[in-house]
Amino acid sequence: MLPLQLIDSFLLEYNVGQALLLVFVLATVGTLPLKSQKIVALNATLFGVIFLLTPQSLVPPHYMYLGIALLVVGPMLLTTANR
Repeated sequence: MLPLQLIDSFLLEYNVGQALLLVFVLATVGTLPLKSQKIVALNATLFGVIFLLTPQSLVPPHYMYLGIALLVVGPMLLTTANR
C-alpha cells in the first residue's frame, strides 16, 4: 500500500486530465493481453464519456476534444469487432 503523501506529491505536479490520460493508457495496455476488440472499444467509449464529463475548470479544453474523439472511435471499434 502506498502512503497518501507519495500519491499526493505525485498528483500535485499534474492536472486531472493528465492523470486521467495515464489511467486510460494503463487500462488500454491492461486490456491488450485479453485480445478482445470489444473490451478495448468499451474502454475507449467509457473514457470518452469520462473526459467529456470532467469539469472544464479542472482540465484544459483539449481533453474535451480527446473525449469526443474517443466517443467516435469507441463505437466504431465495437461495431467492427468479431462476435
